[in-house]
Amino acid sequence: MKHPLKIVLRGVTNDQVDPSVDVLKATALPLLKQFGIDGESFELKIVRRGMPPGGGGEVVFSCPVRKVLKPIQLTDPGKIKRIRGMAYSVRVSPQMANRIVDSARSILNKFIPDIYIYTDHMKGVNSGKSPGFGLSLVAETTNGTFLSAELASNPQGQGAAVLPEDLGRNCARLLLEEIYRGGCVDSTNQSLALLLMTLGQQDVSKVLLGPLSPYTIEFLRHLKSFFQIMFKIETKPCGEELKGGDKVLMTCVGVGFSNLSKTLK
Repeated sequence: MKHPLKIVLRGVTNDQVDPSVDVLKATALPLLKQFGIDGESFELKIVRRGMPPGGGGEVVFSCPVRKVLKPIQLTDPGKIKRIRGMAYSVRVSPQMANRIVDSARSILNKFIPDIYIYTDHMKGVNSGKSPGFGLSLVAETTNGTFLSAELASNPQGQGAAVLPEDLGRNCARLLLEEIYRGGCVDSTNQSLALLLMTLGQQDVSKVLLGPLSPYTIEFLRHLKSFFQIMFKIETKPCGEELKGGDKVLMTCVGVGFSNLSKTLK
């Protein structure tokens, strides 16, 4: 690719299966910046929200072109300094989002004062085709690590109705669980970090992760079969320095992948 990427994606933006656009915007984009993918045109913009089963959402992703990826050394996650969140609601009462915020804060306020959860109620054509609501929370550390958790309501016509208070409290507990797991990359983005390390320059990259998710373990097998890359995996039991769950230090040497189309200036 020679030219910057600008792509419009339509469909479901928030559901119970995949990472939502809010979480990707808050966690995956800062991670990509660590690898040198950065610039003015680097953004993920939510134009419309779409909840399952109808969808109808729209996002615009723009990304500059880079020749190579930088190797990384992410070994110190730092301490949690603030929590940000987004409570969204579409085709339901706007009060739903406020109820989610109050219930999530009832748990998180016990731990840290710097909490701000935005509410986003999209109307009309921007609200997609199905009703729903949800919450995404992101904890930021002193060293620029982002840990995320999210929950969405059941799709229309499927399962029991979810109370916004329960959803807010459960999402806050999921964030606390993610903080306990810790690491420099959260569970959602473990596989993305390992892929970018694999594609990096022929230099050593290190990243400290929490317990590996089942998806990440399977993804490591794919990396081995596609790129013949083996990671050095060292377990770091929690002790004086490392709080929370046991950590894993992943080390590899990149394959030296480069963008051949990009002309050097």
